[in-house]
Amino acid sequence: MKKAVLIVNPSSGGEKGNEYSKLALETLESLYDEVVLKETEKGGDAEVFAKSAAKERVEAIFVMGGDGTVNESISGLAEEEYRPKLGIIPLGTVNDLGRALGIPLDPASAIRMLADAITKELDVGKVNDTYFIDVIAIGKIPEAVKNVGADQKTRLGSLAYFIEGAKALSDGQSYTFKLELDDEVFEQESSLVLIALTNSVGGFKKMLPHAKIDDGYLHLIVLKGKTLMDKLKLVPKIVSGNATDANETFYKKFKSGKLSVSEEDNQVISNIDGDEGDKLPLNVQVLPSHITIFVPKDTKE
Repeated sequence: MKKAVLIVNPSSGGEKGNEYSKLALETLESLYDEVVLKETEKGGDAEVFAKSAAKERVEAIFVMGGDGTVNESISGLAEEEYRPKLGIIPLGTVNDLGRALGIPLDPASAIRMLADAITKELDVGKVNDTYFIDVIAIGKIPEAVKNVGADQKTRLGSLAYFIEGAKALSDGQSYTFKLELDDEVFEQESSLVLIALTNSVGGFKKMLPHAKIDDGYLHLIVLKGKTLMDKLKLVPKIVSGNATDANETFYKKFKSGKLSVSEEDNQVISNIDGDEGDKLPLNVQVLPSHITIFVPKDTKE
């Protein structure tokens, strides 16, 4: 008997989770013998639900929510010996993994897509003792962005992040980072360091054009420019997909590494998949092809 679990975050996407739960259940019940609905009420629920479903050895887990809910679900699967197939129904503000996978950002379209979906392997990132599927962000800009409230996200969407990031961009503050990537060591002063698994970061699908969901690498990009003009020059390059080749950035792909800051900056906190993460230093590595995920049958990834 084929069993699936549907994990829904009712507060994601302007609280539209309940609106689409019925359609998702109807669709999944046509594909599986049994479908169990689990609704999150607090942080960590999705991870618990996913881990429990893996231990039950269900056929598949489907997650309806934003990047944070998807992160929790994959974290629940990551350490399990048996990992069910995973489906994503984007319902958040940015939905970076959904963008990278070519999943429709309209929830109804994403649900209808599941009937003909195919599967691909997905790399997962590990940072200290936790996991990520999108991006680690460190520096003055992500520190400002983390202050974006739920009401701002509901009213402004991803524009809310852009506004707060732009404020931090103009103040000129930065940290000195030590980057130990595979067998190489670098130092760089910066207001923004990103480590990503896919090409989509913060809603910009061309931010890291070389990154793919299953290439077995982490992709690091560091903002080097010190002046506001240097930073502003980078904006059109991000939009056009040329940020990794720009003089204003440092780009490197790697498999494992460590990020740290100078002693006087030892309170720097990371942002992992949109939520507050560990303080630096961070030990990071890629887990190649760790999760089997549903994607549209015509995906180019």
